[in-house]
Amino acid sequence: MASDAVSVPATQEDNKDPQANGTKQEVQSGETETLSKRQRKKLLKQQQWEEQRDLRKQKRKERKQQRKLDRQTQVEDGTEYTSRKRLRREAEPSPLRLVIDCSFDNLMVLKDVKKLHKQIQRCYAENRRAAHPVQFYITSHGGQLKQNMDEINKGWVNWKDVHIKPEHFHEVLSKEDLVYLTSDSPNVLQELDENKAYVIGGLVDHNHHKGITFERAKELGIAHVQLPLGSFVKMNSRKVLAVNHVFEILLAYLDKRDWKEAFFTVLPQRKGAVPVGQEDMQEEGNNEEEEYSDRDSGTCEPVTEKSEDTKDHSNDPQKDASQLNQSDSCGVNVEQKECTS
Repeated sequence: MASDAVSVPATQEDNKDPQANGTKQEVQSGETETLSKRQRKKLLKQQQWEEQRDLRKQKRKERKQQRKLDRQTQVEDGTEYTSRKRLRREAEPSPLRLVIDCSFDNLMVLKDVKKLHKQIQRCYAENRRAAHPVQFYITSHGGQLKQNMDEINKGWVNWKDVHIKPEHFHEVLSKEDLVYLTSDSPNVLQELDENKAYVIGGLVDHNHHKGITFERAKELGIAHVQLPLGSFVKMNSRKVLAVNHVFEILLAYLDKRDWKEAFFTVLPQRKGAVPVGQEDMQEEGNNEEEEYSDRDSGTCEPVTEKSEDTKDHSNDPQKDASQLNQSDSCGVNVEQKECTS
């Protein structure tokens, strides 16, 4: 003779014993034999989430009220309150154009395409909060890169202050204005011309296609230069920079107008970078670090990635980007290699 199940509200004590609570739910639903241990835990977690909904709402309300009180206190004390939006409005945009050439999609495996995506996110976020944001272009946008962005970060369609084009960069901008950043160029960049459009190769291939961006610049008949990295920096590993690092170095230069300061503001500490002339202060070479760098950045010779602060951020590229710092991406790989330095 079957007995009727009595529905009893979950208590805090019940929640402390997932297994007991899970068993109770099974008895109530009559599905004791159909739920696995993992399913019971998942069900319990969902129940706890729902039960704490009001508590989370209250905490958000309290934090909002506290921020409001803090602002009022600052005003009363005569302290100027500055918000992120106000800082953004005070930025002085630069006419300089920075372009990421994504036409190397077919030369990368999916893992490296994902790294390039992270580096692009980082570039976008850094430009949004820069003191002198540039005109940002992403060209040849399509293939694996676009598919990956659609799947992982659909919010890219809402990005602001960026021109995302499926066409090649030389079809979007005048050839006379284009300058390809490639480490293979014999020309060293001394002063940024803010009327130009500097192109960064968006390729992560772990140096399987050395010199490809330099060759592309020559084929198109456009100017090419390398960043003056060797004039200011000595590293105990290869000069491999990621796309976002090249991008950030240029943003830093616009702000500081000093190459040395720009390089040391951006370059990762793991690269063992020291100012030229102070090599004696640099620790003896670390081969393991060099191998790690190549593995991590997968870029070419100009850019080195920053730490992996870059985890994919759902719909908030800016937030993602800030995490992108530790990103494992190397968008400029070969390009990078060619793009800078």
